[in-house]
Amino acid sequence: MPLNQVPNQAELIPTEKEPEAVSAVEAGSLEELRELYKDCMRCPLGSGRNKLVFGHGISKTPLMFIGEGPGADEDAQGEPFVGRAGKLLTKMIHSIGIDREDVYITNVVKCRPPGNRNPEPVEVASCMRILENQLKLVSPKLIVTLGNVPTRALLPDIQGITKVRGKPVQYKQWTMLPTFHPSYLLRNRTAMPLAWKDFRMIASMAFETAE
Repeated sequence: MPLNQVPNQAELIPTEKEPEAVSAVEAGSLEELRELYKDCMRCPLGSGRNKLVFGHGISKTPLMFIGEGPGADEDAQGEPFVGRAGKLLTKMIHSIGIDREDVYITNVVKCRPPGNRNPEPVEVASCMRILENQLKLVSPKLIVTLGNVPTRALLPDIQGITKVRGKPVQYKQWTMLPTFHPSYLLRNRTAMPLAWKDFRMIASMAFETAE
């Protein structure tokens, strides 16, 4: 099926074999992968987007952040985490001595869900092939999932974010650490101390060197 054709819901259900999936070998870089999917219309979100929000950062880094999906600011600029939540995320990254430009940041879905709602399961499923290829190309030491949506996109049977945040888990060959989404922290300031604790752990897990 061409990337600019919208499939029905049944076609979006993940299967063990996806013959149309673009492999990381075929896409030799993140830029090549972005180019392959720039006109993607595999789910209804594509028809309502202003810009596809692919990801931002360096191609090889120990640390990769995964959010839910673009908001209005991200949809307008084509970059992830540039609104209020993005400014908070940048501040938290800087607070642990890391430059935002030295990590890779993306979302589960690359197009903005209307009304800033959570992505539907079929929308997540249609974008998972892109995310999997991003993971292979970036090859991070640590994946940080921000909130329930990306955490459950990778590990569907995991508990809610309040139960699993700050607890390292394994996703395929990668270590994954779930934590709160910055938009949640903007609404729930009492959770900030827990988030700061998670970020201190993130710094040591992603950038510590073996002695």
